[in-house]
Amino acid sequence: MALVKLQQIASVIRSKNSGPYELTLDVIFKDKNSFEAACRSRVINKTTIAKLYGIREEEVIGIVEFSPAYAIKATIVRPYPSGALGETDVYGAQQHALLLDLEVEVD
Repeated sequence: MALVKLQQIASVIRSKNSGPYELTLDVIFKDKNSFEAACRSRVINKTTIAKLYGIREEEVIGIVEFSPAYAIKATIVRPYPSGALGETDVYGAQQHALLLDLEVEVD
């Protein structure tokens, strides 16, 4: 077993709005083996997401593993509504970087 960074086994890591009050983080894996390794490791979980984004676990709305697309989606409450005073990323497109260095144990 070896540890690899999420960015090495994912073809897409992105963030986007999921409405004005929520942000969705998507990780789409390169292949079935990488997806299954990430699911087994449970590296993308409420505790990890909450720590990375400086939010409470209750603000992690959900985490979904979607095997047909080899994808994991996490949805969180936005710290500020999209377009609100003090908000810095109206589209939510710049929030995924915190996921890049997460490590996954692979065979």
